[in-house]
Amino acid sequence: MNQAKTGDKVKVQYVGSLEDGRVFGSSSPVEPFEFIIGQQSVLPAFEQAVIGMAVGETKKIEVPPEQGYGPFRKELVFSIPKSEMPEEIAPEEGKVLRIRLSDGNYAFATIMQITEDKIILDGNDPLAGRTLFFEITLLDIA
Repeated sequence: MNQAKTGDKVKVQYVGSLEDGRVFGSSSPVEPFEFIIGQQSVLPAFEQAVIGMAVGETKKIEVPPEQGYGPFRKELVFSIPKSEMPEEIAPEEGKVLRIRLSDGNYAFATIMQITEDKIILDGNDPLAGRTLFFEITLLDIA
């Protein structure tokens, strides 16, 4: 029986969910998720789970924050004066903004809260600090 190994291009169907059962991502047999094992294009725990699987096999894994998107970092939560928000952007809670950092690079931040005079932003990945659950089915090995 052929098993997935480093260097193989694989196609998987997966469902990613949180502790409360909410789904944050998925693929389907019609549009599977493809990646090459060993290219570090997916979470290492996800990649490790696929290694050794045979086509048709399904596996469930739990990925703690340290092996996923890292811990939630309070220092990445910050506020800006409402007056600094560009006029062409209508601020609303949950909206993701691309912001320019002081070093010239860009990052993404989610609007957490809007007060009378400021906007509170969160620069953490939305999945930071969360335990992730994946159900993975290996569909093909190339």
